[in-house]
Amino acid sequence: MDTKPSICMYFQVHQPDRLRQYRFFDIGNERYYYDDFANRTILRRVADRCYLPMNRLLIDMAASFGRKFKVAFSISGSVMEQLERYAPEVIDSFRELAGTGCVEFIAETYSHTLASLVSAQEFEKQVGLHAAMVQEYFGKKPKSFRNTELIYSDEIGAAVARMGYSCMLTEGARHILGWKSPNYVYTNAINPKLKLLLRNFSLSDDIAFRFSDTSWQGWPLDCRKYASSLRESVSDGNVVNLFMDYETFGEHQQAGSGIFEFMKNLPEAVFSETDMEFSTPSRVAAKYSPVAALNVPFPISWADEERDTTAWLGNELQNEAFSKLYSLSDKVTAADDPELSADFLKLQESDHFYYMCTKFFSDGAVHSYFNPYDTPYEAFINYMNVLSDFMLRVDARLKQD
Repeated sequence: MDTKPSICMYFQVHQPDRLRQYRFFDIGNERYYYDDFANRTILRRVADRCYLPMNRLLIDMAASFGRKFKVAFSISGSVMEQLERYAPEVIDSFRELAGTGCVEFIAETYSHTLASLVSAQEFEKQVGLHAAMVQEYFGKKPKSFRNTELIYSDEIGAAVARMGYSCMLTEGARHILGWKSPNYVYTNAINPKLKLLLRNFSLSDDIAFRFSDTSWQGWPLDCRKYASSLRESVSDGNVVNLFMDYETFGEHQQAGSGIFEFMKNLPEAVFSETDMEFSTPSRVAAKYSPVAALNVPFPISWADEERDTTAWLGNELQNEAFSKLYSLSDKVTAADDPELSADFLKLQESDHFYYMCTKFFSDGAVHSYFNPYDTPYEAFINYMNVLSDFMLRVDARLKQD
């Protein structure tokens, strides 16, 4: 069997449904919660800067290199709904990309939520919704899974395995790995049938965060230098997992930085400088035998220095909003109302809790990016006003039955 080391590139595509300014006096009087102008403006900007040019570049790369070049995506239901509304040509370009045969589409929660941390039932329902969406748009049932923000624990992994997935992506967090390398395949500690691919955060962040940083000692990052780093990294392992936001290309790292040229030339540099090949998550999971179980008793993520869930649930504001929201889960299910169910999904988007984050350390700029609020307290008050109205609507619907 071919045992060439692999490069597994995966991109997260997501934009939230930002809430409009919702005042106390709107409660009970205004049932539409979303800032359509902001959502349309930001989505169109990201589509023009990132999604359309990067998709075109990947389509051209697939044409140049054939099946030798491969990438993977997870695309949230939240962003797909906005693309349908504001930029349907992006969906067409993703379909064209899917048609190259060089792409794997990965399952996740439909609306990029934290349901896995609180409700097994809600988590499974959302994953099912997302898998059905992937099947509808791209014609394939997803085989691999990534949770919102790569959130993972032993229990979450076991739940994912029960849903039938054989591969899951998560973070190669230092406090979990210790001396071990992220460049191997691992297994879930409860159900070894679930294989784990761990993000190499150093090499991923060279592109995602440091590429245009002129004060970084590795700047400027050229393809041959990066290919050499990939080769050196995989001397200890089988696969380098490069996981990042898709908005890295053209948005976080703007076109003038040379990011598109870097990506265009990367495959040729890899093929000339290394013996590595590009692969997809399900292919990596099938190709390499796992070296060990990974013990993750408490949830990890790819956020901040701590690589935990405190970016979303690290203060009293966030926890109050989160617990109040999920206390409605049974009521929303009982109400069985499509409009309420749709709003419940949107209100679960992890971004709403991210905006309430009060810690600003190394990733402060990331917390503020795309953030519509001046302070976490404004985010909390606005969200709780919306949630108060939503609760009234749920109760009113239940009284009708």
